[in-house]
Amino acid sequence: MRLTEEEFARTVERVRDRLARNASAPDPPAVAAAARAEGVVLAAADLLRLLDGVGAAVHGAGRLQPLLETDGVTDVLVNGGGTVWVDDGAGLRRAATTLDGEAEVRALAVRLAAGAGRRLDEASPFVDARLPDGTRLHALLPPLAPDGTHLSLRVPAVRRFGLPDLLRHGAVPGGWEPVLRALVERRCSFLVSGGTGSGKTTLLQALLGLVAPGERIVLVEDSGELRPDHPHVVRLEARHGNVEGRGAVGLDVLVRQALRMRPDRLVVGECRGAEVRDLLAALNTGHAGGAGTVHANTAADVPARLHALASTAGLTPGAVDAQVLAGIDVVLHVARRGGRRGLVEVAVVVAEAGRAVVVPALAAGGEPPGGRGPAPRPAGWDRLSALLDLPAGVAG
Repeated sequence: MRLTEEEFARTVERVRDRLARNASAPDPPAVAAAARAEGVVLAAADLLRLLDGVGAAVHGAGRLQPLLETDGVTDVLVNGGGTVWVDDGAGLRRAATTLDGEAEVRALAVRLAAGAGRRLDEASPFVDARLPDGTRLHALLPPLAPDGTHLSLRVPAVRRFGLPDLLRHGAVPGGWEPVLRALVERRCSFLVSGGTGSGKTTLLQALLGLVAPGERIVLVEDSGELRPDHPHVVRLEARHGNVEGRGAVGLDVLVRQALRMRPDRLVVGECRGAEVRDLLAALNTGHAGGAGTVHANTAADVPARLHALASTAGLTPGAVDAQVLAGIDVVLHVARRGGRRGLVEVAVVVAEAGRAVVVPALAAGGEPPGGRGPAPRPAGWDRLSALLDLPAGVAG
């Protein structure tokens, strides 16, 4: 018999439930037997489809799994009630797939959290974890979300984009390539700033791919996302506590461990809170060429953002400024504009009256006609050019 999409979804649920009651693995004989027991007789093609559907329901993300496997999709979001939205590079759009209300959304969120070794219930109503396939999971339960359970899934990049790829797709202005290559070759320390989903990780990953093959890159992340195309990468990832809150290993511990691993480049992943203290500490250990990412609205806002985050770790603005001036040379700001993500500003860190200030040197849209190179921004271009020892011709 041929099933409609709605009938197929119900069949998947019934077969999954029967397998669970019988403690059976979702292998072909067990799925076929469970389908027959449910009164469903399928042709060979539909049986194969059912196998995939049951496998996704047991091990994957259920009805969301096809969306996660669609080329170009970076985010799958489920709002309270079951509406599903996807981002495939052109901004969010409503998906045809829907989940059947709060019960299904919550059950899926709890199962995915359990698969990541995390707890999600009334006592622990939110979770941020990485699934076994690398997908990043965030879930939030009522009453913190009054409209119902919310689920956010960030899809890991299958393809690792290098700088040539970003240039080809317009994510980096063409004339800026010499600047970015010099930034890495001169071992300048830098931050990549931007909003959520603006492409911070993509740009940082591409630039790390420019690091000389003989150098050892040590990555320290709360949730592993960076996968640079480089022959010598060591990845360290923080560990959250168990259901009793024990066994946690934070970024501060990992930074200390990383320093004992002979890093040539020390990179600390995205900072959202007190861990910015560890990022600043890492960038001030004498290991030139370090990097990290941070949320900020503009490059100029980075010092204020670092002040705010570091205050939660007990650092004063003066202490933050001193570490920023000593440890960070350049800020690269990325943004999403018109549905496209890319690098829009290169700025330098300078001291003004003892305070750290980020001054723009290049801005998107400032490239001279003919693509002869980036147009200098007087406020910071001379400083950037001297820092990177750029030849005069690069300025156009």
